[in-house]
Amino acid sequence: MRMKQSIIASPMNYVGGKYKLLEQMLPLFPDNIGTFVDLFCGGCNVGINVNARKIIFNDNLSFLIDLYEQFKAKSEEEIIRHIENRIEHFALSMTNKDGFLQLRQMYNTEKNPLDLFVLSAFSFNHQIRFNNAHEFNNPFGKERSSFNERMKSNLLHFVARLHETDAIFCARNFDEFDFSFLSVDDFVYADPPYLISTGTYNDGKRGFTGWNEAEEKKLLQILDALDKRKIRFALSNVIEHKGKENVFLKEWIAEKKYCVSYLKKDYANASYHTIDRNPSSTVEVLVTNYEVKRAQENLLFA
Repeated sequence: MRMKQSIIASPMNYVGGKYKLLEQMLPLFPDNIGTFVDLFCGGCNVGINVNARKIIFNDNLSFLIDLYEQFKAKSEEEIIRHIENRIEHFALSMTNKDGFLQLRQMYNTEKNPLDLFVLSAFSFNHQIRFNNAHEFNNPFGKERSSFNERMKSNLLHFVARLHETDAIFCARNFDEFDFSFLSVDDFVYADPPYLISTGTYNDGKRGFTGWNEAEEKKLLQILDALDKRKIRFALSNVIEHKGKENVFLKEWIAEKKYCVSYLKKDYANASYHTIDRNPSSTVEVLVTNYEVKRAQENLLFA
């Protein structure tokens, strides 16, 4: 696949973001994509960097989708002006917790999408978290978080790319997404919460669908159905994590004979046998229903 001249980093610090893996992942995607579906878009690191005629960003966190729609609809100047006005009005800084809490209360009352971004800028680890009542509840990032120049640069590049992209947004759970319009020219990318690791919404206790073995099985059935229609897909996941194994996923890959590429954040694609076998290591994979040049097929099951 032809990679774009520069890789865009999401302005959102989203748990499980794939920015560091993009140089390995993008060449494994097919050429000539019609519609690209980013089924669990999260921070949008993958979808924003894919060459496709149309991109659908989907996530069941509707407040995040509302934010991206504002990024698409508003100019860069309008977005920056809103952020700077909020910073000035609430005297936001790395030490002013009261100002942060006042903005958080206002957001939870009014749900202005751009305020969610401002909150994330001054939140602990720049993360987005909601409680079961759908109130933003990430704590203040004291002496750590702010709307810094790097975040501003990432935001401006992200918005600029979004403006030049034929992109639409959808806030559905993955099993409610309508795949019926897809054809053989299209491509579905799935980056779900990982069954054997802990993510922000894995527990299902914050008002959004959690992730468990039943959810994983539903997703794999959807991917099998896409494969039967000859629609290409790629699935990000981990098969080993801190001594745990995703046995169900391994068995599914072996049974369906899907293609496996092994990814690592600190070096290029490597075979299963050359990956650090430390019990605390994580084996991250990209599973596809099409052949890729650098895939290490079936080494896991040899």
